[in-house]
Order: sequence, then structure tokens, then C-alpha cells
Amino acid sequence: MSKVVINTPNAPAAIGPYVQATKVGNFLFTSGQIPLDPKSNTLVTGDIKVQAHQSCRNLIAILEEAGFAATDVVKTTCFIKNMNDFAAFNEVYAEYFGTSAPARSCVEVARLPKDVLCEVELVAYKD
Repeated sequence: MSKVVINTPNAPAAIGPYVQATKVGNFLFTSGQIPLDPKSNTLVTGDIKVQAHQSCRNLIAILEEAGFAATDVVKTTCFIKNMNDFAAFNEVYAEYFGTSAPARSCVEVARLPKDVLCEVELVAYKD
């Protein structure tokens, strides 16, 4: 099975030794996406909703570049800085992944890159 690296200018470039996503067979595995604006590569500031929107937009851009859609997502892992933001994060998350309702983990973490409020990664599958 071949491995294909996915990169798009519509999502932020990796800020470390990793890629935006890797496609293996019918699966797509993304790296965690934080709320960086892909055009300026600067952090989108604001509350959890503002940051969650940008993280999800970055993921959608990667999905589209790889020929996938949000409905192809089978698992997400969400990292949030404060569990008190869980409901607000869910409101935004549902706008992107609510109709497909993939399996999901959501955990509170002590710190994320660039001190952002959230990071989201996903696995997608397409026949």
C-alpha cells in the first residue's frame, strides 16, 4: 500500500517535522490543526468558537485537497485547553462534522502549541 503526503496552501504549513496529512490506501490521517490562518500563517485570536472555526476550516481544506469530504470522516480527536469550553466548542464542531457524526475523543490538555485553545485531528475513509 502506498503512502501519499497531502499538502495544500489552503491550510497552514507544518510548523514542525510533520506533514498536513498522509493518505494510505482509502484512509486519510491528518496532523492536528490549530487555529492558524493559512494565508498569513499567524494565529487567529479570539475565543474558543473563533479558534475552533479556524481549526475546522483547516481540516476541511486538507480533506478537500485529498479528495475527501466531511462525511468521510470516521474519527476525530479534539484537544481543548479548558473543559468549560466544551459546549461552545461542540457548537462549532457540529457545523462541520455534525451530519456525519464521526467517532470522537475530546480531552482537556494543559497546553497546546502556540498556547491556542484547541487542536483537532481526524481520520477519514473513502471507498
